[in-house]
Amino acid sequence: MATLQISLRDEELEALHGIAKRSGCSVADLVREAVRRVWLRTDTQGPVALWDDAPTHTSIAHDHIYDEP
Repeated sequence: MATLQISLRDEELEALHGIAKRSGCSVADLVREAVRRVWLRTDTQGPVALWDDAPTHTSIAHDHIYDEP
């Protein structure tokens, strides 16, 4: 793991310390989690399947099952 030094405004650091105290984790853990959630999240576009079989419909057309024939 690498070490990084960042500059925050006083109110930002104060808020992070408060959140860290309430959540029981460190400020560093909060920053790492924020980076993962905001900047390193995976791309979620495309078909979505909630089962092991091949998807037959995209999430865009999810309401078509209610269309009358």
